[in-house]
This record gives sequence, C-alpha cells and structure tokens, in this order.
Amino acid sequence: MSTVPITKFGAELLKKELHNLKTKERPDVINAIAEARAQGDLSENAEYDAAKERQAFIEGRIAELEGKLGSAQIIDPTTLDAEGRVVFGSTVHLEDLETSQKVSYQIVGEDEADIKLSKVSITSPIARALIGKYAGDVVGVQAPAGIREYEVLDVLYV
Repeated sequence: MSTVPITKFGAELLKKELHNLKTKERPDVINAIAEARAQGDLSENAEYDAAKERQAFIEGRIAELEGKLGSAQIIDPTTLDAEGRVVFGSTVHLEDLETSQKVSYQIVGEDEADIKLSKVSITSPIARALIGKYAGDVVGVQAPAGIREYEVLDVLYV
C-alpha cells in the first residue's frame, strides 16, 4: 500500500471527524434505528429507511477515514528543511507576471485542499509546476485561459 502525504493540520482534522463519527454520529443513528423499529412495520417505515441509509453513510465514512489515516504520511511543515525549495507542505508567495497580482498557496494533500483557504492539492497544475522551485524562479502554469507565468517571491515552512 502506498502512503499518501497529508499535513499535520489535515491529519488532525481527519482524526477529529473520525472521533465525532464514532462517538456521536454512530450512537445517534443506532438510537434512531431502534426508535424506528419500535414503531412496528418496517416495510413502510420512512424513518427506519432514512436511519439505515444514514448508518451506511457513517460506516462508509469511518472506513474511508481509517483507511486514509492508516496510509497517511503525516508531514509537519514547521519541521521541514528544504533549503528554500518548494516542497509538500510549504507555503509559497507568488506574483502573477501579467497582472502583478500577489497570491499565496500552501501545498497540501488532496483531502485538505481548499482554494478559499489558499490550500492547493499536490496534484494540482500549480503545485506540480511549483515543486522544486526556489524564490526568484519563474514558473509557467497551464490554466484554462492558457499558460500563466508566476514569479516565486518567497517559500515558507509554517
């Protein structure tokens, strides 16, 4: 089985979700199933069907999270020493050479990517273009509107 990189913060979020599913959601759905069973005829019981569907979702999500955490390679960006190189977990400050707009992205695992939080997946075109670059390098990124050029202003490990 191959390992999947994830930041320490991302792993903590997955662990919190898993804990919530096991300690709150799972017992709640078990109680809902018991209550629906107590109402009698299960063949026409919408509450029972909904509770069983919810239970299947919760159990599937628990298995998925346990699998992800089991194969995770947890990386703490604050302990990285990549000598100024862009690597997984690093935060990169960029300048769009066409518009002079400045942006920052942290390169994270697929499960924790959220563009609203400036977190891009390691598999995204911009992250793939940035990996291995240093401050001062210019990178071309394939975007829907064509190739965009960015200058790497700074690389941080925070």
